[in-house]
Amino acid sequence: MKVGMDGGGRPAGPAPRLVAWETTRRCPMKCKHCRGSARDQDYAGELSPAEARLLIDNIASFSKPILILTGGEPMTREDIYDIARYGTDKGLRVVMSPCGPLITPETASKMKESGIQRISVSIDGATAATHDKFRGVPGAFDGALRGIGHARDAGMEFQINTTVTKHNISELADILALAERLGAVAFNPFLLVPTGRGKAISDLEIPPGEYERALNWVYEKSLETDIQFKPTCAPHYHRIFRQREEKAGREVTPKSHGLFAMTKGCMGGDGFVFVSYDGILQPCGFFDVNCGDLRRENFDFKKIYETSKVFNELRDTRTYKGKCGVCEYVKVCGGCRARALALSGDYLAEEPFCVYTPKSMRRGDG
Repeated sequence: MKVGMDGGGRPAGPAPRLVAWETTRRCPMKCKHCRGSARDQDYAGELSPAEARLLIDNIASFSKPILILTGGEPMTREDIYDIARYGTDKGLRVVMSPCGPLITPETASKMKESGIQRISVSIDGATAATHDKFRGVPGAFDGALRGIGHARDAGMEFQINTTVTKHNISELADILALAERLGAVAFNPFLLVPTGRGKAISDLEIPPGEYERALNWVYEKSLETDIQFKPTCAPHYHRIFRQREEKAGREVTPKSHGLFAMTKGCMGGDGFVFVSYDGILQPCGFFDVNCGDLRRENFDFKKIYETSKVFNELRDTRTYKGKCGVCEYVKVCGGCRARALALSGDYLAEEPFCVYTPKSMRRGDG
């Protein structure tokens, strides 16, 4: 579904399918990769309960996306279940991304009662030693597993997310096996984007060649597991998926592959929006550019989404530079715009971690 027109009279792109709202930046974890460099403290400027309702009202007025209540640790916000219930009653599919240790039998029941459809819990190592080192808090691994158990007992659907770096790439198969044993409905590896605290560990980002091999491994394992298995912040996967399917003689169409065939790798500003704890809209949480201030725009989320210069540039792949601009897979991949911004200073630059050479750039291909 297309919505509205941008400032130049062009279609303003698809209605948001995913909105991630940083309900609070407060978090007891000290994760090495944290995009927000979150701390266990109060942050001034957090949207109030009344402002939370205004945000949800405006989103629901023109779209019915999945609303991801994230953080920080969203469970540190006292009214989080009221927010979830309000979003649910407005027709949004509400999900949440807690760290895990704060989930108890009581809070798991509150999640269920508020209409939260799924939670995602991050597991960044197959062992406590690996996970706790990355999360910066002793006992984080055991706490996450304990919380998952309580959520499962309450009948909550859950998925496992993993930030992939050099420190844990050798454990991916074991983390997938753990997710299967726990009863997760999905396993989503996230490829590191060096922003926030992640800048300090950019040396842990896996190199482009290994990145490519890891995504091919994901494709192969996805054919063997019964749970949903798809990487995030890895738009290259959409190219690799099509290459592998086409090589196997399977055309990727909506009829054969459903929604995945219609989903772009990088949806930042083009179906996906991130809302910061203080009401700033961004293409994603790793893309630290102010695309509109809800408070200054009277909480007109729709207006910002449709008219933001950055959002509209991201939707027009003809503005992309370097090999992304001439790649035959640009409309299904798009490259990670946040990684391009972090490493080159230009969000329209070519994806710096892609090893693929577009057909038009190969010698003898015209």
